[in-house]
Amino acid sequence: QVQLVESGGGLVQPGGSLRLSCAASGSIFSFNTMGWYRQVPGKQRELVATINSFGSTNYADSVKGRSTISRDHGKSTVFLQMNSLKPEDTAVYYCYLHQVVASLGYDYWGQGTQVTVSS
Repeated sequence: QVQLVESGGGLVQPGGSLRLSCAASGSIFSFNTMGWYRQVPGKQRELVATINSFGSTNYADSVKGRSTISRDHGKSTVFLQMNSLKPEDTAVYYCYLHQVVASLGYDYWGQGTQVTVSS
């Protein structure tokens, strides 16, 4: 089993910055993908950014150029630095981990952290 614990959400003014962190623990294999999704009420959860074990990243167009995802392999921790935040970035942000074990894919989610961008 894998546990994901997020931190770093909160209230920030438009144009401000936030850094989200997610620490993974449990049965984590060397090769995996970690990342962040977000969700607002009434809408589907959407990709924000992901990073795999090789350091390859993927960003949603809506955050590209404003956000940077990184990870600390030794601590199985992933970070999301978000700059120039906009009101439309307001959402619950969920940490995500995907790994393949014995040819089967497994997805794990954190409990979510609220990010509110408002003046």
